Amino acid sequence: MLRISLLQLILSTLAIALLIFFITFSIHYNSPSSTPSNKTMPLQETSHPHPDFSLLIGVLTRPDRYDIRHFLRLVYGTQSSPVARIDVKFVLCKLTKPEQRVLVALEIIRFDDIIILNCSENMNNGKTYTYFSSLPRILSARYDYIMKADDDVFLRLKPLALSLQTLPRKDLYYGFVIPCPSMNPFVHYMSGMGFVLSWDLVEWISTSPIPANNTFGPEDKLVGEWLHRGNKAKNRFSNKPAMYDYPGTNGRCSHDLIPDTVAVHRLKRWDQWLHVLSFFNVTKDIKPSKLYNV
Repeated sequence: MLRISLLQLILSTLAIALLIFFITFSIHYNSPSSTPSNKTMPLQETSHPHPDFSLLIGVLTRPDRYDIRHFLRLVYGTQSSPVARIDVKFVLCKLTKPEQRVLVALEIIRFDDIIILNCSENMNNGKTYTYFSSLPRILSARYDYIMKADDDVFLRLKPLALSLQTLPRKDLYYGFVIPCPSMNPFVHYMSGMGFVLSWDLVEWISTSPIPANNTFGPEDKLVGEWLHRGNKAKNRFSNKPAMYDYPGTNGRCSHDLIPDTVAVHRLKRWDQWLHVLSFFNVTKDIKPSKLYNV
């Protein structure tokens, strides 16, 4: 019991330290001597001068989850893709509290990575539909692919981009097919941990009455139903075993961490995140310096 309490104390301290770090980080980069406030630092940069395709990753989360957004900015901001231009944005429904209007507005000013949809926060009442159907209207430019992702999933951007590189740019539905043992992407639907639609399917969702009239229920399952009823998504790809749930959390959807991972889902605790980040050695590129000893 003492060891468990000590671990909980350490993880709670880590969460608080992360929040303080990001507050300090944001203040530093918004200082007058730093980068002008109208030029925010990109969340993710590609090393490829002429990317093969573009991908928008929309992380569906809630306004009050400030610590998770700040943490994920670290996780994704330190990755790059050699073949794709990848943008990561956090997708919220309408703000409902005075503190949200101040704190989320500060995030927008500093990071410019927030999308606020015209909806109320919900689990199975249309947020995913509102996300996809709004994008053709609110985005200033199209992407080749649009991804919906949970905020408890770790995405490895380089393997994700490489897995998409050779796939069709149209009529594509990509992810982790449900049920867990299935390897057939044309049966049922892709898990909500993270699935990708090509831009033409996003445009179809925004205009078709099929999804518009069927928005209540398990939303990831509904997406599969929309595509089936609309005779869409002729190109489907289930990326197993590279996408999976964290070991021991969800029966046959889970397995051990593997080097070729694209996504690990159900990271609900800091110790799970630390295990995953350590396994993939995400700090390997830290530069030597006399200023620190890590």
